[in-house]
Amino acid sequence: MPSHAESSLEAGLVALKQGNYQTAIAQLEPITSNQENGTASLQAQVGLVMAYARSGEAPKAIALCQNLTKSNHPQVQEWATRALEHLTKSKQRSIESKESKNSKTGFVSFDNSRPDSPPVNAALQQKPKDPPLKETKSHDISPTVSPSSLKAPVVPEKPKETIPETKNHDISPTASLSGFMGSVGRTQAKLFGVIYWRQAKRAKAWQPLRKLNLIPLRLLAAGTFIALFWVIREMLKLAMGLTNQILVKLPFLEPLQLLYRDSTPLLLLVLAILLAVSPWLLDRLLANFYGQRQLSKDVLNNYSREAVRVLQRSCQQRGWQLPKLLILPIAAPIILTYGNLPRNARIVVSQGLLEQLADDEIATIYATQLGHIAHGDFVVMSLVLLVTLTIYRLYQQVSEWGNNISGIWRWPVTILATLVYGVWCLLTGTALWLSRLRLYYSDRLAAEITGNPNALIRALIKIAIGIAADIEKQEHTSWQLESLNLLTPVGHQQSLCLGTIASHLSFESFLMWDALNPYRRWFTINNSHPLIGDRIKRLCQIARHWHLETELNLNSEQSLKVKRQSFLLQIAPWLGIPLGFLFAGLIWLTWQIAFALKFLNLKWIYEDWSFITGCLLISFSIGTVMRMNSFFPDIKPATVQTDDCLPSLLADPSALPIDSISVCLVGKLIGRQGISNCLAQDLILQSSTGLVKLHHISWLGQSINYQDLIGRQITVTGWFRRGATPWIDIQTLQTQSGKTINSPHPIWSTVLAVAAQAWGAYIFLTG
Repeated sequence: MPSHAESSLEAGLVALKQGNYQTAIAQLEPITSNQENGTASLQAQVGLVMAYARSGEAPKAIALCQNLTKSNHPQVQEWATRALEHLTKSKQRSIESKESKNSKTGFVSFDNSRPDSPPVNAALQQKPKDPPLKETKSHDISPTVSPSSLKAPVVPEKPKETIPETKNHDISPTASLSGFMGSVGRTQAKLFGVIYWRQAKRAKAWQPLRKLNLIPLRLLAAGTFIALFWVIREMLKLAMGLTNQILVKLPFLEPLQLLYRDSTPLLLLVLAILLAVSPWLLDRLLANFYGQRQLSKDVLNNYSREAVRVLQRSCQQRGWQLPKLLILPIAAPIILTYGNLPRNARIVVSQGLLEQLADDEIATIYATQLGHIAHGDFVVMSLVLLVTLTIYRLYQQVSEWGNNISGIWRWPVTILATLVYGVWCLLTGTALWLSRLRLYYSDRLAAEITGNPNALIRALIKIAIGIAADIEKQEHTSWQLESLNLLTPVGHQQSLCLGTIASHLSFESFLMWDALNPYRRWFTINNSHPLIGDRIKRLCQIARHWHLETELNLNSEQSLKVKRQSFLLQIAPWLGIPLGFLFAGLIWLTWQIAFALKFLNLKWIYEDWSFITGCLLISFSIGTVMRMNSFFPDIKPATVQTDDCLPSLLADPSALPIDSISVCLVGKLIGRQGISNCLAQDLILQSSTGLVKLHHISWLGQSINYQDLIGRQITVTGWFRRGATPWIDIQTLQTQSGKTINSPHPIWSTVLAVAAQAWGAYIFLTG
């Protein structure tokens, strides 16, 4: 696109977002008259339809819609057809209304009213923004659409008019088309980077929801603290024990007696102190690490007046001080809360969230943070964040330091970084269960505070879109996203597919797996966030309870049958653990009877209970072998699925990871480079369909390093798995020049099974 056309398009869309419709028309009209602008011309015409309709020039909007219905682009045709239908009906209703009024009063008014128009939807209200903040991707719709086609300078959103919180933003007559895309089969059509939302209404008056039982949440918070304490204590014991063992073996050195003492009382004291000072320590850490600064109410008011009102009203009702408002200067839309009491709570929002969400959506997200404060779960999560953020920063520093080292010393630094990352993962894992459960509670309270579950639905999806856009822009997962992921409302990994699939698949189709698959929750055990579809389904139930139309149609009453045999095969290695206990019990009982009958004397069996460990390892090994062929079937060219099949694979609500769909996808490999990605934990395929998580296991001795392919176009062959986070187990990575990297998943699984079998047999036989 010529630079002048691009700048005019940006300026026109910004003006449209700000409500300066005449300026938007002046900027966009010249673009439409030049056919050389191609895609930009279509984008400008879509914007012009909205600008004409909003500025009262309905005939021009209708005429332009009629031209767009003849477009060669099917999505443009679909959008224009629906818009034309609603514009025509709206104009007819307006005429009939005036005739009715005139027939009663005898007075003929001038036609100054503004006809209905296609809404400047939530996506356009916030778009376009800087590239990291956009809801677009470079491969949307057509290869000719570049990510710059919707870029615009970052302009703070124009303050909204103060409205009662129970009043819906869709004010007649200009908003009666707010839901016109909802009448289309695909309720979330994505056209040139702009997502059209249904804009389902909020409750004008609503009954309080049934009071929730907070005991499970508080017990889980206590359990999380205990788990964190136990993990830290065991790691300290291991470190102190290894230190003394090394000192014993070294000449002229003596072990430290202090390291033999019980660290439990001291550790409890340290954790209690950290809990007490966590708000101020986190203030310092986030300011130093990520540039956190204070956010004034006036600035927040510029983005969302309703958010300020929600905070003030809710805090006044509960007798709280207003939480300290802070902001992170990052483009990814995130928000988190920390502190240890309501009076010293902090709510931290990113610049990206304020710029990508609408007024009411920002308010609902802030309401979720009030939910964390009201339920008290933010106290333990603050402690977890304080501990894990420090460890993660150490990992980041070691990784960056190691990237500047070459030669033999790079390997020790790589091992150290890997160990530190493993410690971070272990400490983070103590709070996974609490992190998932607390979001269900906060979603419910946010809907009750604002009466707007539909805005929260839109907010969650927009956050996923924004996070995915940030990852696409930076071409890797940022340090901030990974380190703060535990406290954010949407996880960065679950955002990958959801945030980039909208141009190929409706949100309802993608989220149906989250809402209907009967085994879906089993696949979130190691996830930090609950399934977004499951959360949206519950919000839809609240909306229906208040007799509201829902933003998405997730049919919670629909039943779905999945073969139980497939699920049992999926969990076969882990199913072997309880079966191992059963097997050990049968062996113990058999040998007890044999010993009582003086038939066999294996007294060591029931005096040394370590044989149970052997049984568990053997059972785990058997389960792994049983699953092997189904988990890694042969990849045959005749059955391989390509990029265009990915949406249908993601839309299958009955799919399980064990289905192991053979795929061959082409795209760009993105992810971190250097030591920080030595475990391949940040490998993502950026295909024409969207982002997909990749699982890779390095093969020792390969001449090509997978990190050498990051940033290059590759062909990925492997097994697609539909789980809580869709991913691909790689078989091969191939460059355009023919260089190939193998990822021996089946071989490593075999090695694991054999090792477990041998170790278990050794323990079983030696006792």
